[in-house]
Amino acid sequence: MASNASQRPLVFASQRTESAFEEIPIINLEHARNPDPAVRRALADEIRDACINVGFFYVKNHGIPEKTVSTTVGAAKRFFALPKEQKVALDIHKSANFKGYTGLLGENTNPENRGDLHEGFDLGWEDPAGASRADDGAMTGGNVWPDGLPGFKEDVLEYFYAALRLGASLFPLFALALDLPENYFDDKTTKPAAIMRLLYYPPQTGEVDDRIEGIGAHTELCFTILWQDTVPALQVLNKAGKWIDAVPIPGTLVVNLGDQFARWTNDVFKSTVHRAVNRSGTERYSIPLFFGTDYDVKLEALPSCVSEDSPPKYEVVTAGEYVKSRLEATYAHSKAD
Repeated sequence: MASNASQRPLVFASQRTESAFEEIPIINLEHARNPDPAVRRALADEIRDACINVGFFYVKNHGIPEKTVSTTVGAAKRFFALPKEQKVALDIHKSANFKGYTGLLGENTNPENRGDLHEGFDLGWEDPAGASRADDGAMTGGNVWPDGLPGFKEDVLEYFYAALRLGASLFPLFALALDLPENYFDDKTTKPAAIMRLLYYPPQTGEVDDRIEGIGAHTELCFTILWQDTVPALQVLNKAGKWIDAVPIPGTLVVNLGDQFARWTNDVFKSTVHRAVNRSGTERYSIPLFFGTDYDVKLEALPSCVSEDSPPKYEVVTAGEYVKSRLEATYAHSKAD
């Protein structure tokens, strides 16, 4: 275990700055696997600063080919253009493991709102033969796929696994940022939870209704890797209560931390509230991948993030229990429809 002296910087890290962020940093991942530990350490320090002060950052040179991105976006557009009855046949409420289609206002991420103005398609891990993993907790079970869209499954899974590899490459950097060994999360991510969504936002027109948004204000689960198109919609809430636009930047992805990291770090790393509001007058598409740990991993505060003055703030639960409770709450309001 680290000494008290080495623990103090993390315990008090959230007090380093009094200011509210006004922009989201851009981090270059080109040297994420550099053989020089000093180079990796410098990159981890950039990530640490973003995680403590913002909870969001862009990444460039992330390793996902542009062709893979564009092919998957094309697949998403083909799916959402299907007749409603074909999409509803894959309704997520017909699935015991939260896989499939969600229609407009089918989710309500912020309980104070009346629904989220987007359509979604959710999928998870499967091997090339189509099997799911037998021990995925609430997510155990296969994906559902639409008929009549040749190549859709293959195109979408290609991006899924590329994003999964990117997510796995970030865990050693998060570990370094927390002054932990680079392999600290290895035994916690042997079969990591990963839920990917294809999202379609129609333009929100007419009278402004703050109780209907593309996605209502919320925090994430572990961390998210987000591709967004050129239509601005994502907004991040700073500590002064101001919404900061996470404007689309070509060639980048957006990474944001979630509640699992907040629990691990006793809120030293930020799980920042955000939302999506599409007032652009045109359609918007995005692809988030929600990356987590194995479902049996306990979410308990790291020793370096607690002290007598900063005791653990959260009850200990497993990652699987937490994911299931959040998903059930998100879809509860439309379950009887």
